[in-house]
Amino acid sequence: MTTSNRTLLGFDFGTKSIGVAAGQEITGTAAPLAALKAVDGIPDWSKVEALFAEWQPHLVVVGLPLNMDGTDQQVTHGARKFANRLNARFKVRVETCDERLTTADARARLFELGGYKKLDKQKVDSVAACLILESWMAEQLYS
Repeated sequence: MTTSNRTLLGFDFGTKSIGVAAGQEITGTAAPLAALKAVDGIPDWSKVEALFAEWQPHLVVVGLPLNMDGTDQQVTHGARKFANRLNARFKVRVETCDERLTTADARARLFELGGYKKLDKQKVDSVAACLILESWMAEQLYS
C-alpha cells in the first residue's frame, strides 16, 4: 500500500480520560495532545469539535481495549460506541485498532523519559493514543 500524506487523530478511550494524538501518515509518527476528561466515557464534545476543527483529520483511529485472549472486556463496548459517535458527528472514517499493552508501553516510555514524575495519568493516556495510531499506521504499511 502506498503511504499518503493524510492527517490522523488517534484516541485511547477511557471512562475518565481519553488520550489523544495527532499523526501524519507520510512519516508514520504521532505526537501526544492534551487528554480529554470524560464522565462515564463521554467527553466534552465541544473540545472534541475543537480538535477536529484544528487538525481536520482525514481518518480517526480509536483503540479497542481487548482482553489478552482477544475477547471483549467491559470497556470495549464503550470504545466502539465512542468510535461510532465520532463517525456520526464528524462524518469522518473511523477505524479501530487493537490496543492491548499500549498503556503498559506508554508508562515504560514515559518512565524512561523522566521517571515516576512523568507518569501523569493523562500523559500516559495520550502517549498510549500515539502508540495506537503508530501501530495502526504500521499495520497499513504491511497489509
